[in-house]
Order: sequence, then structure tokens, then C-alpha cells
Amino acid sequence: MVEAVLIDLFSLPTNLQNNIQGLLHNTLEAIEKCSSIHASCVYVMCCQRQGRERKGEQEFLLPALRSFQSLKRKLEVVCAQTTAAALYTIKQRLDEKDLSIIKVILPTLRKDLMKVYIDHLFTAVYQFEFEDLQVLSDCENLQIPEHQHEGQMLSSQDVALIRSEIQMYLESLPSLKGELTILRSSLIPGDIFLHGFTTRTGGISYIPTLSSCNLFSSSKRRDPQVVVQENLRRLANAAGFNPEAFHRVKVDHANAVCIMGKTEPDNYDGIVTNQKGITLAAPGADCIPVLFADPVRRACGAAHSGWKGTLLGVSMATVNAMVSEYGCNVKDILVVLGPSVGPCCYKLPHESAKEFHRIDPKCVRLFGSASPYIDIRRATRILLERGGILPENIQDDSITDQHQNITFCTACHPDKFYSHFRDGTNFGTQIGFISIKD
Repeated sequence: MVEAVLIDLFSLPTNLQNNIQGLLHNTLEAIEKCSSIHASCVYVMCCQRQGRERKGEQEFLLPALRSFQSLKRKLEVVCAQTTAAALYTIKQRLDEKDLSIIKVILPTLRKDLMKVYIDHLFTAVYQFEFEDLQVLSDCENLQIPEHQHEGQMLSSQDVALIRSEIQMYLESLPSLKGELTILRSSLIPGDIFLHGFTTRTGGISYIPTLSSCNLFSSSKRRDPQVVVQENLRRLANAAGFNPEAFHRVKVDHANAVCIMGKTEPDNYDGIVTNQKGITLAAPGADCIPVLFADPVRRACGAAHSGWKGTLLGVSMATVNAMVSEYGCNVKDILVVLGPSVGPCCYKLPHESAKEFHRIDPKCVRLFGSASPYIDIRRATRILLERGGILPENIQDDSITDQHQNITFCTACHPDKFYSHFRDGTNFGTQIGFISIKD
């Protein structure tokens, strides 16, 4: 069932511009009479002409809107200077109401164009259906003149212009929830490596569980890739790395490691390099983003270590890759565990907890319960030490000085960090990143 209707009057053909009120009136009349459309919201998208204020634009359309009392409460006119700005504003309205199924009524010539905007600004969470703009009521189609139906494939230049318009609009948006903040470890030498762990502030993501510096997009979440890319651009500017040379692990919750410069696996939770200027990153939203640095051989790595990856030894797999590929000495490698869910909050079913208990009984609290508390950080440290990493070369939550601590519990600090455990399926993601300075 359609949850919202979007009427696109942004760029009507020239011969219909003077009839915009009549077109809108007839389209609304069709929506009101069609029993198949029970949308809770109707949005009218139009261009804010130069020299015409937003209020004036809406007043211009008022005669077409006045007679639709049944639609009055759920109808909103959105005026903007670009399609990107108007559509992004409507996306915000949809997200506020948690709506996902949208009917778009628009001129035929706008359909291919609109699909490109939608592909960039929305994710697979949303479902769109398209209908040609109607000029008669009673659900009878009277199409735009035939010569204007001749569809033309958008050129690559057209698509590039749309991307540029979207990017410029997103760059103009203010940062939300305060300034961008990066946590850094004193263990990793700053003269050789650039590194940090992000928090949730300083980006443009507006959905509560994703706001504001979400750095991961998926088909199951409402934050599109273009928003994540803008958040990454802002992070790169603040941190000083090149976003075009940024490589994030392709999470599989296992222990495969990618060697930069060699064939890239389909999925991997660890990544290493000895090339300067390439930034490696691992996400975390309860799982541990782990950073690795060897100041002697000048190599670095990043790993994503959730409970499955921890049990599979992803951190030592990353260390071993640095040793075998770059000749690193395990005793020179520094390891920093970033913000992640702590043993104060994290529970697993008893069967999974047994595996952590085998590593060390201290990794499990209330072992006899159905869902014991698990310390994936302690388990990671133990496995690293068993693999030859010196205890003093590991930074985690065992540090008692809060000025030095960066391994905060993500679930305990909703103002600073995202948490899947706390926020549910539409959660945001922070990252740990590292690169070798030029």
C-alpha cells in the first residue's frame, strides 16, 4: 500500500508552466477520488524561482489546494532551488514518519532524471512506483502531449551533473550534534602514522540512530551512500587524509585479511599495507575497530573484530599478515582497541559464551546464566599476547587514566557512539582509521 505521494512539479514542460495550478488541482482530485491511493502524506515538489520567496511560491499554489479538505492535513508544498534540495527535504519528512512506499507522479520526461536522484539519495529500504502526471480527475489519464513522451537516455554527463548537484547541496548542510571529534591513541607515534577513532558528532546524518557522523551505508538502513561519503569527506578534511585513497574492510565477521596491492578478497575483516598515504579503516558499532602499527618496518593495519571474528582470531591474522608480508617483528607491533561494547553491557547465549570461557574464564561473567556477559576486549588481548604481542604494546580498556582511555563502551555512551546492541537494526557506525604519513 502506498504510504506517501510525491507530485513533481519542479520542472514542467514550458507549455504547462502557466497551467501549474490546474495540473495540481486535477492531480490532487484524482488522488482524493482514487480508492487505491490511501497515502498518509502528499508532497508537492516545485521550483523556488529566482526572486520568489518560499512563502510566495506556496501562495501561488494556494488556489489549487484550498478545495481539498481531506488532503489538507497531510499535504505539504516543498519549494527549493534544486531538485536535490527539494527531494532531500522530502526524504527527511518521510524518515520522520518512518514511511517507505512512495508513489511519484511526474511528467514523463522527468522519470529517468528522477530515478537517478532517487538512486543516489535513497536506499533499498524505500520502494518507489511511478505514474505519469495526469490532468483529468476520476483516475483517467490524459497524458502530456505526445511529442514530449519521447524518452531520451540520460548521458553520462547528465548523471555526473546530478551527482555534482547532490554533492554541492550536501556539502552546504550544517554539521549536526556538535563538532567532529576524533579520538587518538598516545601509543601510536604521530610522526609516522596518522590515525584515529571517530565518534558520532560532526556529520550530516539526521535520523536519530544514525546521527550525525554515520560512516557506513547498507541496503537495510536509511542513510544513502552519498551522505556517508559527505561524512567521510568532512572526516578526511579534519583528520588530514585523502578520501580518494581510503579503504574500508568488507565485513564478513571472519578472519580473512586483505593485503593492499594484491588481489582483493570478496570479503575480509582485516587489511594491511606498507604504502604511504593509503588510509585503512575498520568499522565498529559494538564490534571492535582494531588498529595495528609497526614504527620499525613502517607498516600498518586495521581489523573489525566482533565476537565471531574475535573467536576466529582476526586480530592475530592481521598481525601475521604484517609479519609475513612486510617482515615485521611481532614484538614491534602496536595494537589499539577502539570504542566497542564493554563487558558491562554485552551478552551472548550460553553456547557462544562457552568459547570465550575456554579462552579464559575471566572473559565471561555470570557463566551459569542463559546469557552471560562477555568481554571480547579481554579475549582479544589474551589472543594477541599468546601470539607474541607485548602486553605493553596493547592499548585497551585496562588503562585506568581516563585521559588516555579510548576504548569506551559504545552502548554506555549514546551521546558519543553508535551501538547496534543499544539502537537496533537501523544503527550508525563509527570507524578506526590509520595510514602511514608521506
